[in-house]
Amino acid sequence: MIFEDDYDMIFKTVLIGDSGVGKTNILSRYTRDEFSIETKSTVGVEFGNKRIKINNTNIKAQIWDTAGQERYKSITNAYYKGAKGSLVVFDITNRESFKTVDRWIGEMKSNADPQVAIILVGNKSDLEELRKVSTEEAQAKAEHYEVAYIETSALKSTNIEKAFYLMIEGKI
Repeated sequence: MIFEDDYDMIFKTVLIGDSGVGKTNILSRYTRDEFSIETKSTVGVEFGNKRIKINNTNIKAQIWDTAGQERYKSITNAYYKGAKGSLVVFDITNRESFKTVDRWIGEMKSNADPQVAIILVGNKSDLEELRKVSTEEAQAKAEHYEVAYIETSALKSTNIEKAFYLMIEGKI
């Protein structure tokens, strides 16, 4: 059991991507194992944390869920500082959210530590029949930026734990 102050490191993570791609549900699925169909757009930033153990290291994962709307950009950019990892999230059923991945990765790389671990996340894999972005296309973009790619479903809890694990494990 990991107690309140019993951790070896803090791992700050930011969730970034367009509004409506599922960042808030990824956060709530990872930290509380909850999902809500009626999730509203994030205003500013939301926060969650989870204590985990990887390779005998007790980690307090702090996750900052940033608003995807352009009007909050000046607020959310401040949360990139000090981040050790980032999940850049797009919706596999929304091509526009995939097109903006370049901007999100660029913002992360220019505002965070150069060694930040970035994982490209194609969310809503449970909606395969509505897919607009192929796995191969997303993998090619991830390879271009030299980052990992994973597909998730916050609704079905598919690969949520794995996405965070891969990011954190790669940095400890």
